[in-house]
Amino acid sequence: MSLDPDDPRPPYLQVASALREAILSKTLGPGDQLPSGTELAKRYGVARMTVQQAIRTLRDEGLVVSRQGSGVFVRQRIARPVGLRPVLERAFQRPHVSIDFFGFTAETLLGAIQEPLDKIRTQAGPAPDSITVRMLLPDTSHPIVLPCRVDNLADDPDFRTRSHAMTKRHVNAITDGVIELHELGLITSGSVECRNHDLVPLFKAYILNREEIFFGVYPIVQRTVTVDNDPHEIYDLMGKDATLFHHAAGEDDTSSDSQYVQQIESWFDTVWRTISRPAEG
Repeated sequence: MSLDPDDPRPPYLQVASALREAILSKTLGPGDQLPSGTELAKRYGVARMTVQQAIRTLRDEGLVVSRQGSGVFVRQRIARPVGLRPVLERAFQRPHVSIDFFGFTAETLLGAIQEPLDKIRTQAGPAPDSITVRMLLPDTSHPIVLPCRVDNLADDPDFRTRSHAMTKRHVNAITDGVIELHELGLITSGSVECRNHDLVPLFKAYILNREEIFFGVYPIVQRTVTVDNDPHEIYDLMGKDATLFHHAAGEDDTSSDSQYVQQIESWFDTVWRTISRPAEG
């Protein structure tokens, strides 16, 4: 099970990828113990330190847990969902990075993508050849079903105007970050597109390199928001509180995870081509 010499990724990422696929495909199930570091080093033809780096990567992603004196075990998936940030950073190890996002204001996307972009700009890590970002966001320039007023479930123009400004700010920050890398010559090409639709975004989805998906539903909460010193009681979509669940396509395209990734990709592409339109501004 030696590593692929033509794979541009560092050996520890290749080992982590192989173990991750075994975990996500249930070859290694929840609670199963991983082979020892010595066994894994022999299996993949790498140093023990390389295996330790790979295990650390999986631990940061929430896939495994180390038990002192016992070894490394696959985490019980109910313990906590896999974190978006480390997986997104790993996605930037590929030569061509693609990120498709469906959600409300793109605030959480900006928060997740900022660090990988900063690392490329400061040349703190390897840079991909290209970065492509597509965003599908609701058109908040006209009334929508959610967010809405608490008293009568009607549209709140002032709050919607506030949300619209926030969305533009986040989208512009993502666009500027990617385009700057291209202008500095740090990546060969960079593209950011945003399209609007009239759907209510009751969920958010991140599609990374068309291979991995993070999906979560928006909790709807009642809260008070002050706009121009005027309090507004609204039902709002709380993106930061959304629990994200991770799915990764494997070699078996008939597996449930592979089919889930394919279906969400297809759904995103369909909305992009049909009922969305270029975002203004």
